[in-house]
Amino acid sequence: MVPRAEFRSYYGLPVLQGPLWRSPEVPGYLFLGGLAGASSVLGAFAQAAGHRDLERVAKAGSLGAIAVSGVALVADIGRPRRFLNMLRVFKPSSPMSVGSWLLTCFGPASGAAAVCAVTGRLPRAGAAATAAAALLGTGVATYTAALICDTAVPAWHDGHREMPYVFAGSAASAAGGLGLLAVSPEQSGQAARFAVLGVAAELTAERLMIKRLGGTAEPYESGRPGVLLRAAQALAVAGAGTALLARRRRAPAALAGGALLASSALTRFGVFEAGLASAADPRYTIQPQRARADRA
Repeated sequence: MVPRAEFRSYYGLPVLQGPLWRSPEVPGYLFLGGLAGASSVLGAFAQAAGHRDLERVAKAGSLGAIAVSGVALVADIGRPRRFLNMLRVFKPSSPMSVGSWLLTCFGPASGAAAVCAVTGRLPRAGAAATAAAALLGTGVATYTAALICDTAVPAWHDGHREMPYVFAGSAASAAGGLGLLAVSPEQSGQAARFAVLGVAAELTAERLMIKRLGGTAEPYESGRPGVLLRAAQALAVAGAGTALLARRRRAPAALAGGALLASSALTRFGVFEAGLASAADPRYTIQPQRARADRA
């Protein structure tokens, strides 16, 4: 009998050309965009509940994060004009086009909400800006998942079902962590609950994604990406647990907030590097295709 052929690529070269996105600009942009979007949602909840300190911190954090993420994006694409060129059309089927318009609309709304909250001026305009920023913030926090999954990179593309939930949960934990870090324990209860909910969503979605992907999930669990993601998971669990137990103590709450922010950042860097690793290894391109053909 003829033995089953072993997988070999052409001279061992990758089948795909890997993404040209640079680190730390792009993973930093993914993290800061998620933080900005989720913070705007948390700021709206804090305003509705009357937690003024948390409201101001969340809205100011949202404005700062979206501003720095814009700088990181422009640094990666090279010229600000290239971002403006993406606004010449609106294409609903393109995550990049939709994301460009989301950022363009979200930035001014987030800025207006933050200025009104910090200064106490124009409360009605601030409420309208807060509602708009919260609505757009949900898209800002998750559209980057669609952006990276709408590529041929195996680890990203094959995880398109769960990745938006991973990013949404990671963004919520970062926003809650910022609140825990900057607000007194008496005002940070809502931030703690927001962060714990985010951690639960992120870890559940990540585990479901890895289980469903099978062999394609190997880049998420091995090498440098695996180290980053395991560290992110440990920090997320530690931060959420400390946030629940730290009730009225300032130092543990601040430590929990720092751990949650670091966890969210490591998640984005881990996912980014896992995608690069899967694009560089032809096994993750060819073997899933053969498995799908065999099933068919």
